[in-house]
Amino acid sequence: MSLSQSPIRDSFGSKFGIIAAAAGSAVGLGNIWKFPYITGQNGGGAFLLIYLLCVILIGVPVMMSEFAIGRRGQRNAFGSFKALSPNKPWYMVGLMGVVAAFFILAFYSAVAGWTLEYIVQSVTHRFANQSTANLQTSFNSFISGTYRPVIWQLIFMALTAAIVIAGVKKGIEKYTKLLMPILVLLILILCLRSVTLDGAMAGLSFLFKPDFSKITGETILFALGQAFFSLSLGMGTLITYASYFGKNENLALTAVQVSLADTIIAVLAGVMIFPAVFAFNIEPASGPSLVFITLPGIFQQMPGGDIFGAIFFVLLAVAALTSTISVLEVVVAYFAEELKLSRKKATLLASVSIAVLGIFASLSFGPLANFKIFGKGVFDLLDFTASNVLLPLGGLFIVLFIGWYFTKDLTRAELSNENKLRVRFFPAYIFIVRFVAPLAITAIFIYSIFIGGLG
Repeated sequence: MSLSQSPIRDSFGSKFGIIAAAAGSAVGLGNIWKFPYITGQNGGGAFLLIYLLCVILIGVPVMMSEFAIGRRGQRNAFGSFKALSPNKPWYMVGLMGVVAAFFILAFYSAVAGWTLEYIVQSVTHRFANQSTANLQTSFNSFISGTYRPVIWQLIFMALTAAIVIAGVKKGIEKYTKLLMPILVLLILILCLRSVTLDGAMAGLSFLFKPDFSKITGETILFALGQAFFSLSLGMGTLITYASYFGKNENLALTAVQVSLADTIIAVLAGVMIFPAVFAFNIEPASGPSLVFITLPGIFQQMPGGDIFGAIFFVLLAVAALTSTISVLEVVVAYFAEELKLSRKKATLLASVSIAVLGIFASLSFGPLANFKIFGKGVFDLLDFTASNVLLPLGGLFIVLFIGWYFTKDLTRAELSNENKLRVRFFPAYIFIVRFVAPLAITAIFIYSIFIGGLG
């Protein structure tokens, strides 16, 4: 089952390019607004410790499994499963990943487009002298509009397509190597400003002070779910990217490095946000209300607030773009390889079809607000189906594939680069993907579907 890489197939050209692209896929809007809030509300430093354990015990092994499948298969998510399990239905796992990517980009691009609107509003001083109530009204008016949110969404999709259409090395790698350092620099600038505000220590205490009294079984599920979703597991992105890895790439080390980068950026986002929130006596809130309503109000109370506001929303746009690039590549690679299309045609087909669905998702806050399917608007339905159904099921079948279908010898060969690397961790890894990870992912799935979701 050793599959050689086609000489005409694009690939990453450097170790930094691989880390930048894979970490860029993992780092997204959720790292900026969701992770800090969940950490603070679930025991601060105590939750961080549990989260890190979940990343190490579940996240890294699942990521290694996706890397192994992608590099061994040397094809898109669907094609890799098909190549590694001929005449078996495992290819459906890859197909779920492609569908999940399609759905995710449709609604994610809508939110990504909001960041562009808010960059413009920051630069043009639209937040000046606005009360929280006014900011709330302005935000609601914007997202429920017919034209502006759709236009920004289409612009964001065009930016994403322009990078992906250039290819892996000249597009994805080239721009993520530029965007990821910019993202880190912007976060550090805002962290420095935030921690120097009067009263900032209360925010750092909220984020980091361990409060083990808040740790419950549900908290552990939150940590598991956050680790799983934060690392972009189960959606075909990492399988697709790994198909562009060189045969000498250390998959285990790369998984650790990507997970570490994602976690560091998520923690820095908390350092950036919560000292400022507490310095101005604002009740921390999760999701878009924190980012698009609370923080613009805080920036206006700072000297140079418009500048820092613009920096923040540029940061959000960059984080969103590194994610949308990777998600679009999942669909483009599938179209190009399975439909035998050129990259240009595959990118145009994927981008246009996703954008059309995305328009419906964007309009579900306004003109289509009363259009419901199974009681949910288009945006919420796409989000729920991808995040609560397709991603955990995809992750579950990935570890079952590696743990129970793919032979241990082939898995060891892939992780050891055909026995060139020592893999002392292999027995522990196999135990985790066979027993621990399936149980953990099943718990996430059951909780998210039948009990109440994971945030």
